Amino acid sequence: MKTSNFARAFLAASIVAAISGASTAALADIKDYKFELVDQTVQAGADKVITVRLMNTRTGKPVPDAVIFATRLDMAPDGMQEMATRIAPVPGAEPGTYRFKASFGMAGRWQLSLGAKVQGESGTVENKLVITAQK
Repeated sequence: MKTSNFARAFLAASIVAAISGASTAALADIKDYKFELVDQTVQAGADKVITVRLMNTRTGKPVPDAVIFATRLDMAPDGMQEMATRIAPVPGAEPGTYRFKASFGMAGRWQLSLGAKVQGESGTVENKLVITAQK
């Protein structure tokens, strides 16, 4: 009797370990997500729209419904991080894209810093993207 109970317990533990190992392998890591610019350049001036796409790098698919909670746009790439501008979200055109309206006061390289939460993942996706404002 003791042997059969032990065998059942061992079999049950093995099944649980196999299932939990398989589900862990199926989950993505927060490092498997990144933002990318749809367009690398924008015209300098007021009320310009920047579009970014949040991608799952494992699957190559865009990620919809992320919660973007941190945004900053400044001229850090040109050594002027104090030259920052306000940025406001606007509705995205397609799933997995996120759009922002900003004023680019001068031509040059601007850094868009983003922080987001992806549903079902722990941790934060953080990226810094460089966009060029042209005259």
